[in-house]
Amino acid sequence: MIQTDTITYPAAEVVAANPAAGELSVWELALQGGWIMIPLAILSIISIYIFVERCVVIERARRDDDSFMKRIKDYIHDGEIDSARHLCAATDTPYARLIQKGISRIGRPMQDVLVAIENTGNIEIAKLEKGLAWLATTAAGAPMLGFLGTVVGMVKAFYNLAAAGTAANIAVLADGIYAALVTTVAGLIVGIIALFAYNYLTARVNKVMNLLERKTMEFMDLLNEPA
Repeated sequence: MIQTDTITYPAAEVVAANPAAGELSVWELALQGGWIMIPLAILSIISIYIFVERCVVIERARRDDDSFMKRIKDYIHDGEIDSARHLCAATDTPYARLIQKGISRIGRPMQDVLVAIENTGNIEIAKLEKGLAWLATTAAGAPMLGFLGTVVGMVKAFYNLAAAGTAANIAVLADGIYAALVTTVAGLIVGIIALFAYNYLTARVNKVMNLLERKTMEFMDLLNEPA
């Protein structure tokens, strides 16, 4: 009768034989990405600056004084055109500059007044959209940069695997692949943040456009009122 002995290995010895990979910090992962992480970092810093700066500018442009148009109406009905201009200059908002341009065209055909206001509105919107093109470019370009870094890293990984010759093993390949994928992760993070920032700011600018259109219509209705 043959007896088979069962050998039991302590858990500590199994763990020692298969050591778990150490955890990497975010900074260590970033260093693994190589030089491609530098332009990605620059893109992220510039995008954050544009987002914060545009939020402040657009929030100022969205300020709406309910009494503004009422005072403009009273001044124009009373013939106090200079007072209306001074009020627009003191308010210092996009819609105030539109009304100021319209006031300067009072006495001309209504179409000329409307065209002057619309041209000023286009200029004001262009000012608010300053920097948004950079966010759109970052949203599209950052993932591509990350993918470029991954492709370059994969080329290096397979080159190292081939150079290792008979000493090559899966560890050599895996080490190069995980380092290469870091750039793709970083590129996607920067691109996603820039995309959400761009869409958020675009929505805020559209609200300002609606405000400008509403103020323009109120002013044109004011001019069309019977004396």
